[in-house]
Amino acid sequence: MSSPAGKSAPASLSPLVHLCSLIRLSNQTGTLLLMIPTLWALVLASKGRPAGLLIVLFIAGSFIMRSAGVIINDLADRSFDRRVTRTQTRPLASGVLRPWHAILFLGVLLAIAVSLLLFLNPLAIRLGPVALALAAIYPFTKRFFRVPQLFLGLAFGWGAVMAWAAVRNQLNPATWLLFSATICWALAYDTIYALQDVEDDLRIGVNSSAILFGSRVWAAVGIIETVMLALLATAGWLENLNAVFYVGLAGVAGFLSQQVLRLRSQVSPPEAFSMFKQHTVIGLVILIGIWMGTL
Repeated sequence: MSSPAGKSAPASLSPLVHLCSLIRLSNQTGTLLLMIPTLWALVLASKGRPAGLLIVLFIAGSFIMRSAGVIINDLADRSFDRRVTRTQTRPLASGVLRPWHAILFLGVLLAIAVSLLLFLNPLAIRLGPVALALAAIYPFTKRFFRVPQLFLGLAFGWGAVMAWAAVRNQLNPATWLLFSATICWALAYDTIYALQDVEDDLRIGVNSSAILFGSRVWAAVGIIETVMLALLATAGWLENLNAVFYVGLAGVAGFLSQQVLRLRSQVSPPEAFSMFKQHTVIGLVILIGIWMGTL
């Protein structure tokens, strides 16, 4: 995920600048959306007192894995990206970086990810390869699956499963509720994100949930987000969170309902991107609610 302009550095700049552009260093919305569910899990599983080392590891791991994920995505989609206005200036699509540059950088990032993984307990380590497999599969799903955003949710939600395992060394029912809630959340916000590219996606023949839902995208997003909130509320109930958590969820529900109402009308690409970015704030409000719910 990148900015709506899909801007890349000019070819005359140094390779390091192009590598920074490749991993969207100037736009960390994707990193936040990957990181926030891991923090949900760390805070909930630890009853509001997550270990500092785990916080550092999962923040760093989110940045590394999101960076690796966008490299895999750009390697897989470089022929498509050349035909989409928003993405045609990305380093691989524009040719300012060669695929072997990206593959080498990807190898470095994955080596760092493995080194971070080794600080976790055995259960979390065993769960790690699933995260890489999901990140590798996701870019190809738009070719054959009507709702590729579902696979993005699986990839982003798996971080919460690993974080829970890192705290408790076991997987509880609340783990899978958080995982499912993250899948729903990603499906909702990435459907909004995909509204930017509907015309280009139709032209080049790739799938997205925005295309599938069509004029009913507002209803689909509303239903998905309602399920997400119900899953989070159930996880909070299982873990005995106090009323503050539910007040926070109610506030989130009110804000999300405003987004859904806006989606009933045509949304421009810049507005879709702005609505998508608002979900980082939504995720942080839920995080604060979880933490205060443990006090």
